[in-house]
Amino acid sequence: MAASMSMKMACVVVACMVVLAPHAEAALTCGSVAGSLIPCLTYLRAGGAPPPACCAGVKRLNSAASNSADRKIACGCLKTAYQSNPGINSANAASLPSKCGVNIPYKISPNTDCSKVR
Repeated sequence: MAASMSMKMACVVVACMVVLAPHAEAALTCGSVAGSLIPCLTYLRAGGAPPPACCAGVKRLNSAASNSADRKIACGCLKTAYQSNPGINSANAASLPSKCGVNIPYKISPNTDCSKVR
């Protein structure tokens, strides 16, 4: 009887792993956020027009952050990246989404409270 129960429990665990695996892979990481925005560094420091590769990364990141949890992660990663890269112009950072035709529900700034991002 115990072996039968163990087998059923193992099947439930495997089924949960199969169902949840795609969602776990979809979660944002700071590495993926930074990778999307590396082409934006010149714009963030010097201004001008963001290069096409930058806007492609911004759009990709916006699409990946499709729920509140992912947006909070992206916000935290952006704050960390902002603080780790001296010379970023705050006005350029704040204007980047709109210059790339993207609307995000928070300001890119080291002062943004990511816990309030929805």
